[in-house]
Amino acid sequence: MNTDSVREFCLAMPHVTESVQWGNDLVMKVGGKMFAVMALEPASVWLSFKCTPEDFAELTERRGIIPAPYVARYYWVALENQDALTTAELKHQLRRSYELVFEKLPKKVRSALE
Repeated sequence: MNTDSVREFCLAMPHVTESVQWGNDLVMKVGGKMFAVMALEPASVWLSFKCTPEDFAELTERRGIIPAPYVARYYWVALENQDALTTAELKHQLRRSYELVFEKLPKKVRSALE
């Protein structure tokens, strides 16, 4: 997947918004909370997303996947290139990241979105 296909996939999920932050990073959010961040210009990290502690341990063992700078303590991983995960794996992880963030939203915000 490339940046455009990741963007389209994320925007197809309910209540997802996007914004450009920190200069040139495309941030995908649900309920105002980010679940994926993509670099819009060449950088050492292409895409970052939240995952479960189990997936964090497994994914960071793989080549091309590192603990995400600044947010690794919250179980975020960073992909150094677009080939680090297959399309199916990436879609699964992005969907799971969305779900993890959505589940942690305050009840009031979740209710407003549902």
